Amino acid sequence: MFVTAFGAATLLPAQSEILFVGLQARDAVPLWLLLTVASVGNILGSAVNYLMGRGIEQFRHRRWFPLTEAQLDRTQDWYRRWGVWSLLLSWAPFADGITVVAGILRTRWWVFLGLVSIAKAGRYAVLAGVTAGVL
Repeated sequence: MFVTAFGAATLLPAQSEILFVGLQARDAVPLWLLLTVASVGNILGSAVNYLMGRGIEQFRHRRWFPLTEAQLDRTQDWYRRWGVWSLLLSWAPFADGITVVAGILRTRWWVFLGLVSIAKAGRYAVLAGVTAGVL
């Protein structure tokens, strides 16, 4: 679960929800442990994105850089507009790039870690509740 959750939080195309639900449904692992392992893996994956962001902008003029100047500028403008609170969207699969931009723009580490932890752990808690039929 840790490896899958970690990979799902990075820019790699991975999903951890299916494994999470499967493990929960099988009662293979105590729920508190499943929530902890999935959350920690996902948070650490986002931390890798943040650290990549801290160093990647120096390569923005390279041919292989994945974004054009305009795309990178728009992304940074969006993050500046919505601020650190946009990190609460990092739970969504389409929003992993927010964690990279947070690194590029040098968001304070503890603010980043706190907001991403709330988002990532919250996602797994909601998923566990839905799977258990509580939510």
